Amino acid sequence: MDRFAIVVSRFNEEITNGLLSGARDALREAGVRDDDVAEYHVPGAFEIPLAAKRAAESGEFTAVICLGCLIKGDTMHFECIANAASNGIMRVALDTGVPVAFGVITVLTDAQAEERAAAGPDNKGREAAMAALAMARLLPQMPGVRV
Repeated sequence: MDRFAIVVSRFNEEITNGLLSGARDALREAGVRDDDVAEYHVPGAFEIPLAAKRAAESGEFTAVICLGCLIKGDTMHFECIANAASNGIMRVALDTGVPVAFGVITVLTDAQAEERAAAGPDNKGREAAMAALAMARLLPQMPGVRV
């Protein structure tokens, strides 16, 4: 039975809650039971990779879905956190062999964030969950070492 971990940032929670709803909806529509999804809430996007790594290394999850929201401000903080989060999330997947979906939106405005977290087919949390599902189905079909 497939189990999924969702690591979600509390920062910009009004947006990340929308991403989380989209991800959970996509998993339900794919037949994943709510009991087979674990949620881990972290303070911000910078903390997502460590929690994702712990989930991936646990052996309990078929895939990990990472959700967060970074809205550009007036300083370089946005770029630093966006780079750290994206590189860290990618490293988790490559280091563990467990599918890790990137659902951390990086936007310029609040309106762009709201649009990407709104209910519906374009919700980026939904898209991340669908990517996790696709990779969870693909990897067992491929040759290579199983983690």
